[in-house]
Amino acid sequence: MPNEWKPNQQKFGAQYKVLGKDYTTPDLYAKVTGKSKYAEDFRADGMLFCKLLLSPVPHGRVQRLDLSKALAMPGVKAILTQDDLPAPADSVTDLGVTIKANKQGEKALTMQPLYQGEPILAVAAVDELTAAEAIEKIEIEFEHLPFAIDPLDTLRPGGPNPRVEGNVWIKEQAPPAKPGEKPPGPPPPHVGELKWTTADFAELKQGRLPMGKPQDEWSYGDIEAGFKDAAFVLDETFTTPDTSHETLEPRTALAYWQNGKVFVHMGTQSTVQTLAGLGRWLNMDPSQIVLISEYTGGGFGSKATGYVFAIIPALLSKKANAPVMMRISREEELFIGRARPGFQGRMKVGFAKDGRIVAVDMYAICNNGPYDAVGDTGASGMIVSLLYQPLAMRWRGVTVLTNTPPRGPQSAPGGMQGIIMMEPVLAKAARRLSLDQVDIRRINCPEGKAPWGPPRDGKRSHSTSAFLQEAFDRGAEQFQWKERIARPKRSGTKVRGVGVSTSGFFAGSTGYDGLFLVKPDGRIAIQSGIGNLGTESISDVHRVVAEVLGVPWEKCDVTWGNTSKNLPWTCVSGGSQTTHAMTRAAHAAAMDGKKKLQEVAAKTYGGTPEQYEVANERVFRKGGGKSMTLGQAAQRAIQLGGAYDGHEPPEDVNKYTKASIAALAGQGLVAAAKDKYPHDGQTFSYVASFAEVEVDLETGKYYITDFLAVADVGTVIHPKALGGQVLGRSILGIGHALGQKWVFDPQYGHMMSRRFHHTKPPSILDTPVNMQWAALDIPDPETPVGARGIGEPPVGGGCGAILNALSDALGDEIYRRAPVNLDTILTSLEAGRPMQDPLTAFI
Repeated sequence: MPNEWKPNQQKFGAQYKVLGKDYTTPDLYAKVTGKSKYAEDFRADGMLFCKLLLSPVPHGRVQRLDLSKALAMPGVKAILTQDDLPAPADSVTDLGVTIKANKQGEKALTMQPLYQGEPILAVAAVDELTAAEAIEKIEIEFEHLPFAIDPLDTLRPGGPNPRVEGNVWIKEQAPPAKPGEKPPGPPPPHVGELKWTTADFAELKQGRLPMGKPQDEWSYGDIEAGFKDAAFVLDETFTTPDTSHETLEPRTALAYWQNGKVFVHMGTQSTVQTLAGLGRWLNMDPSQIVLISEYTGGGFGSKATGYVFAIIPALLSKKANAPVMMRISREEELFIGRARPGFQGRMKVGFAKDGRIVAVDMYAICNNGPYDAVGDTGASGMIVSLLYQPLAMRWRGVTVLTNTPPRGPQSAPGGMQGIIMMEPVLAKAARRLSLDQVDIRRINCPEGKAPWGPPRDGKRSHSTSAFLQEAFDRGAEQFQWKERIARPKRSGTKVRGVGVSTSGFFAGSTGYDGLFLVKPDGRIAIQSGIGNLGTESISDVHRVVAEVLGVPWEKCDVTWGNTSKNLPWTCVSGGSQTTHAMTRAAHAAAMDGKKKLQEVAAKTYGGTPEQYEVANERVFRKGGGKSMTLGQAAQRAIQLGGAYDGHEPPEDVNKYTKASIAALAGQGLVAAAKDKYPHDGQTFSYVASFAEVEVDLETGKYYITDFLAVADVGTVIHPKALGGQVLGRSILGIGHALGQKWVFDPQYGHMMSRRFHHTKPPSILDTPVNMQWAALDIPDPETPVGARGIGEPPVGGGCGAILNALSDALGDEIYRRAPVNLDTILTSLEAGRPMQDPLTAFI
């Protein structure tokens, strides 16, 4: 490492008093003193404990079940089976469209398990030991059914189907609307069968991905002409790993009933948005559910809107007439806790002499698990089209069901897989064309309102902004790229390599509500419907209110984590959308509050609202004259009533927000508004990632010596939180390069990687010796504060930069899949070619 490489010394928020500054978050002291209460920390009088009986088979039917011995045990209070579950409920969107329940979707308990580890039944007893002993006394017999754990196996002619009905989801179009009626929603998807031909599999013998009939495809430009005119073409097959989310807090939940309402303590990424799911799974009106989730021990997408298993303690509690705690073990969490789906993919890429990508033909097979289809396959093509800006592109994809635990969105779902399929190709092309690795990425990266995805109605969509070239320039300078690539690589048995990677993901949504109260004591009571999963978004986004009103943050109080405490309609805390969506909503509410304060002053002292200013905790007349404190304005708002104190809510806010406003009415000046700001394009954030590795050629062991990530995420709201996300999510990506993966026994369909030491997340011993971050701090022009999301954009770069550094050190013929383990390195170096099976799903 060059001695001159120094840590990031950036300062942010020069134009602001609050934004861009570090601060003490409202949950900090509770976390460091142990006062923060997660679901497992709660207790209730008479509380019972629940244990699950999990399926030992990957696919089967329960043929015989005898509960008598378990029910006869002292201390056993109730047993819950599939027969006790409510029927799946339809849901209705905000536009009044009914979404029909899918009877083939996942249930909390089942008598026809589709993966080893799927919950069959639950026992509630006075303690966990009694519940565990009761499960041992249950007599259960299974009919074994054919199973498939590898997508390619079930796509073969005559291959086993993971479900009786087939191996893929089939989507149907919505029927046409009847005259004078709202358009109906589409029918739920159903499971069908997709098989490829023997001829489709011919290329498998050469280690190339077969490309049979896809489920979905799109294209733009003339890819055939692009390949014909290309100076250089690569056709590469690559397999990405299936990886558990491995949140530190498992899916533990406590539930009890009071006065017809059910109270659920659980971890979730999205407090307000989880109610609808619980209501659907319990077949209850969400207004009869109270969710308490003040602290969540990580989500990474796996707890975006809760999880169906949370209804198990709720239903057991009703059956046993007592509170029920369901504590989930690490092994159980690995089965039911979701995972990133692995891809078997193929990239054919054509390059011009200057490195410009002229054509991409991308094929992706996604290992979906047995239940609801994930969106990773489609997202992979979208992100590749954005980040690498090919002049012509065709994308094809298949999402295949298997008898492996259910998948779900994990940080940069699909985008991560697309990036690590593309990055080794780009690195290899740069070496073949004698181009600098940074330069080839600069020439292909998005800038400004960059196009992405397929044409819709004859026109491609575009981003709101992109300044990724500036990120590469900043990173190359800070990382001292030119100096590093000029140094000798080898020293004895050690060899060094440097890598760089493009990265990015979706980073924002629009249309949500902000809500706060100016109280008669002058304090600002901010209502936050965001989940507290460790990102600090619960408070970060609301600092916009303090900035707009000119109020010290110390005078603001944030309420979060309990749906009975009058929270507003809030975005899902997933897809890196929270910072963007909720700074917009907070700004809209702040402007509503400012307008009302000006109107209150004008009604009290005369003149027009425009003649008054709001700052320094007062409302005052411009140029001098009478003024009032915010507390006095709040008292006056109560006297005026109507819209000022919440008795007349805005018409355009969500009905959930209206109910919260009604509960707050009369307590001060109520500010509430829906984000209706203009927004031209789709919001993305971007990261340029740089890494250096040192490999021991005798052992295959490698270390990451240096790592830098430069973020293009718009206006920086909270520097420490931003740095934590940039580096933390980079480490998540690094884990995919180092060693995280699922392994299955192909004969029995059983998972072999059931513990952290089997599918090891990076520890402090694995992180780069020197790890830094930086941010451009260039505002996005399509949002009032200029901020975009950051949670997911760094992930692909974390993995991609390490893979590219390894190939720089060792050559291009080492790996065709991730992660890259030391045995991969040693055997491939000895053979002079990649030695791992490139396409088997789990090895």
